Amino acid sequence: MNTALLIPLLAIPILPNLWCIWHSYNHEFERPAEKALWMAAGIFLPVLGGLAYLVFGQRRARKA
Repeated sequence: MNTALLIPLLAIPILPNLWCIWHSYNHEFERPAEKALWMAAGIFLPVLGGLAYLVFGQRRARKA
């Protein structure tokens, strides 16, 4: 398989986690612990943590 195609395909599952960490760091939540939990989910639950943030957490965030 072509390496130029393989690298982006392997990077795609990482993108929701990176978005989860960056977005939760730059936004406020009702409780500070919620912010820490979303960031921990993005770090320690690969793919699932990022997807859960996109579905549930992003709506709870407010601009800092």
